[in-house]
Amino acid sequence: MFNKPLLEFTDKGIYCAKGKFYIDPWQPVDDAVITHAHSDHAYAGHKRYLAHHLSREVLKYRLGEDIRLQTVEYGEKVMKNGVEISMFPAGHVIGSAQIRVESQGEVWVVSGDYKVEDDGVCTPFEPVSCHHFISECTFGLPIYKWKPQVDLFNEVNAWWKNNLAQGLATVIVGYSLGKAQRILQNLDLGNGKIYTHGVIENTNEALRRNGIQLQPTKRITQATSKEEIRKGIVIAPPSAVGTPWMRKFQPYSFGYCSGWMALRGAKRRRAADRGFILSDHADWDGLVSAIDATGCEKVYLTHGYTASFARYLTEIGFDAHEVHTLYGGEEEGAPPQPSPEGRELDDANINIANQKVSPSGGDLEGAVDLGGATI
Repeated sequence: MFNKPLLEFTDKGIYCAKGKFYIDPWQPVDDAVITHAHSDHAYAGHKRYLAHHLSREVLKYRLGEDIRLQTVEYGEKVMKNGVEISMFPAGHVIGSAQIRVESQGEVWVVSGDYKVEDDGVCTPFEPVSCHHFISECTFGLPIYKWKPQVDLFNEVNAWWKNNLAQGLATVIVGYSLGKAQRILQNLDLGNGKIYTHGVIENTNEALRRNGIQLQPTKRITQATSKEEIRKGIVIAPPSAVGTPWMRKFQPYSFGYCSGWMALRGAKRRRAADRGFILSDHADWDGLVSAIDATGCEKVYLTHGYTASFARYLTEIGFDAHEVHTLYGGEEEGAPPQPSPEGRELDDANINIANQKVSPSGGDLEGAVDLGGATI
């Protein structure tokens, strides 16, 4: 008799028929288990939500105070119709989780989005043993290799200090959940104060209500003077780029933080003075090492360079499959805009991959931020 897999991919999301729940569904359902609060994974309209407790206040800010939300700690077990659910750190943003699902000895892990470097802000990624692993591959090409965070922020702080010396305002751009807090926690307060766009500050306030300790920030209002801002640094979301809100800081130097800054021409397309290669997703080596560490029998790739990465994993011995989902829309789900470089990379770099590594053995927000915040 044919046994249905514990998890399946449907037009509403990843579904557990036995447990009668969905993981990160994109259409309204009764029971939704949420990996993290980015808008391509946490949609409005579900009857009940289950998430990690550090996502509580951000989910309420984005989806509404009246949502029916149950939260748990990492490692805490919840039973739904005989299926065991538990959450483990994904290292992506504060409160992000991998969802472990088990029934009758069969174990699946839905990673959501993740990175393996400890950023000092969110709980570090923890490999989880499983039979089936559902993974992103946003940066699933070997050209994507992140430098150590300490080196990257030495560059950011030196750039800020140089702008101060030249009398320029400094504006650094990153997504309001994840990137902004990572930037905030690594800025050198010896240079000056940190000012925030309202969207960024609303998210910071939600995280502070959840008990997260963040460096001090000051919300920019109409009363905030240009002279005051010029003595510090401004953290802004992508939605602010090119708006009158940002232009009022002129003259300024504008830096953009994204993994896509590794692509040729990305800084120019963003009209940025500086491009900082900073991502809350795993790079190539991180993806391969994370997948290998699970000991999984099958890998399912949900978004990113799925075709080439699946082909590479298959060639080195994994049973890898592409699946189609609606993930990747908010934070870094696609390059800044379609480009010849991006298309060429997809096939060209798989050849590099075959020579480069082997298993170790071991925010929609670009257009508008959800939650009702105004610029």
